[in-house]
Amino acid sequence: MNLRKQAYVYIMTNQRNTVLYTGVTTDLRKRVYEHKAKLVEGFTRRYNITKIVYYEVFDDVENAILREKQIKAGSRQKKIELIRSVNKEWRDLYEEL
Repeated sequence: MNLRKQAYVYIMTNQRNTVLYTGVTTDLRKRVYEHKAKLVEGFTRRYNITKIVYYEVFDDVENAILREKQIKAGSRQKKIELIRSVNKEWRDLYEEL
């Protein structure tokens, strides 16, 4: 992975906003599409996670990974507050990517 490449930390959820998934990628639009199309094995497919509700942009992968770890270490409430700070209605941001 090219460490100077732009990277993203994102939070996705299901239709009822009951499950939160935090991930990191260098191609946000493609990665979210993969989750939506159920091309990714595992957690997001099992819990029908198809809606991106939050993301941050970084200038390099290293900082994105550090931020992902920070978000994952936080409580569910902290993640909810983070999402609400930029997306009060929990809209699917996919079309805006």
